[in-house]
Amino acid sequence: MNNGTQRILLGIEDLPKSYYNILPDLPKPLPPPLNPGTKEPIGPEALAPIFPKEIIRQEVSQNRYEPIPEELREAYIRLGRPTPLCRATRLEKFLGTPARIYYKREDLSPVGSHKTNTAIAQAYYAMKEGVERLSTETGAGQWGSALAYATNYFVLKCTVFMVRVSYDQKPYRKHLMELYGARVFPSPSDQTSYGRKLLENNGHSPGSLGIAISEALESAVTGTNSKYSLGSVLNHVLMHQTVIGQETLKQLALADETPDVFVGSVGGGSNFAGFTYPAIGERLKGRSEARFVAVEPTSVPSMTKGRYEYDFGDTAETTPLLKMYTLGHAFVPPRIHAGGLRYHGAAPSLSLLVDEGIVEPRAFDQVSTFEAGQLFARTEGLVPAPETCHAIQGAIELAKEAKRRNEAKVIVFNFSGHGLLDLEGYHQFMAGTLREN
Repeated sequence: MNNGTQRILLGIEDLPKSYYNILPDLPKPLPPPLNPGTKEPIGPEALAPIFPKEIIRQEVSQNRYEPIPEELREAYIRLGRPTPLCRATRLEKFLGTPARIYYKREDLSPVGSHKTNTAIAQAYYAMKEGVERLSTETGAGQWGSALAYATNYFVLKCTVFMVRVSYDQKPYRKHLMELYGARVFPSPSDQTSYGRKLLENNGHSPGSLGIAISEALESAVTGTNSKYSLGSVLNHVLMHQTVIGQETLKQLALADETPDVFVGSVGGGSNFAGFTYPAIGERLKGRSEARFVAVEPTSVPSMTKGRYEYDFGDTAETTPLLKMYTLGHAFVPPRIHAGGLRYHGAAPSLSLLVDEGIVEPRAFDQVSTFEAGQLFARTEGLVPAPETCHAIQGAIELAKEAKRRNEAKVIVFNFSGHGLLDLEGYHQFMAGTLREN
């Protein structure tokens, strides 16, 4: 065991050559998506108007590994992969815990979050099939920024529907997307028939990811040579993110560490799944006893207070029905700063793992997560995104539990994004004006 290791680096040759697909290793088959009208399972052909063919193939793939093309691996290297795994020694000292805390730095991408891992892949496959434009939704703007970067990289057009409350809270995210050439609209917007309908009923709607998804889908299917791109929830998205977890397992082995618990924040599930699924695969095969803790906001408690049932992925009821933990597709969340965690449901594969007891959900309120973010900034020097603050709070609570029990646990969490464009939230927190709603 190497207790002195503070940063574990991999070489370019260690960049994963394949994505890991957890579907073949799940403890039971994933419930299929259903046709909303007939309630019968739908086939891949139903997704053809929405996604590129290769994305659809990956979505339903039962291959344990999907190769990453060399051109795409080159793009990952330009994104800064592999990323470092660091030890939070100053945070450990502040907490007085015997636990060793590690964090995977996904904030080092050009747009500051893990979202580029799937954005660059989806843009690549769309480009290969001759698609000219991708449309999408975004909450806090991390996903929209990532897709704007990726479409610019592969010379595609990009349309982003940004949840209105985040559009107003985070103007610099909008500017970043536009810098990469994307068109950005507040959702609900006047660009789609569904958006116009909502504006007629409530011109001051804060919006939601479910609404923005509906607008992005409408924009894709009514546009010319356009497809839709999703930042979370579906299996192909989570699979692309597993470059994170595969690298992390290599780095822990280099540090001679056996992880006891993995922690990640959850909105739809992409950052948590990408970080944990390779390790969960090891546990499902009987090669690990690690725990997996998924952290969400108390104001959007899909896993801790939602129901495991079939629901729409969007508010306008245009998607197939997916079995997932959900608060209901009509749920409009409070105006919390962690815009990426304001989705009404959780990814179907993650929901199954929660239902099976393999993933343990926890929820924290907004103020406590900003407290955790401030502590991390003052000990480790990095400013975390509000979404990432939830994972940090989860790791801190686990470290305190280890202290009470005097157990030298190894805790690993995903530092999924920086908060340098989220400073208004920190300003409100430090001024004492930050509220849960």
